[in-house]
Amino acid sequence: MIEIKDLKKIYSGVTVVNVPHLEIKKGESVGLVGNNGAGKTTLFRLMLDLIRPDGGEVLSNGENVAGHENWKNYTASYLDEGFLIDYLTPEEYFYFIGGLHQQSRATVDDYLSGMAEFFNGEILKKGKYIRDLSKGNQCKVGVVSCLLQNPELLMLDEPFANIDPSTQFRLKSLLKDLNKNKGVTTLISSHDLNHITDVCDRILLMEKGKIIKDIATGSSTLNELEEYFGVGQIIDGPVKVDEEENH
Repeated sequence: MIEIKDLKKIYSGVTVVNVPHLEIKKGESVGLVGNNGAGKTTLFRLMLDLIRPDGGEVLSNGENVAGHENWKNYTASYLDEGFLIDYLTPEEYFYFIGGLHQQSRATVDDYLSGMAEFFNGEILKKGKYIRDLSKGNQCKVGVVSCLLQNPELLMLDEPFANIDPSTQFRLKSLLKDLNKNKGVTTLISSHDLNHITDVCDRILLMEKGKIIKDIATGSSTLNELEEYFGVGQIIDGPVKVDEEENH
């Protein structure tokens, strides 16, 4: 589904992404891990054509994402709150996203009713604009807006970082269902090694812009990653940093 060829991004003379070749097959659940500044967010932004590479290309179903639009019809992503329209209420935003995909308000309302447990009574009918929500609740809005689109490819950057433990487990359940039962290709970055190895069948370890390990998740994967980073479940702490700001 995704093929990366000779992809490079350079900031101020420093190569922050250097991926000679990578394939992600349809229906795979892939986790991306690495320390802050490893290039994870930059790689995601390249894959979503938010920034242009200095070399190479990203193909989605055989089409270069730069210069083509079809991939946007089946791809949903949430990297940070900048993806939201913060002067809308959550309901207004969901109706907007649903409208882009020819969904009626009734269809959107029906879907949101099934998200009540995930929202935990903190999102809908609160009379708040998205900008006034906590980081964690903004993340919930972003994730659900992705799921509302019924994507074939879902990309999430640090979705576990700012949400409470109960919501983390609910999110894991949602992601597993999407992948195992609905065949959605998922690509998720996270500093939480425990969650990412639980959700994903394949782990990519990124360091200094390069993918240095490509691991099929097994019983020893978590221990292997913990040994590599020399820590417990959290690599660099729970706060997400946009890697582009580090260069």
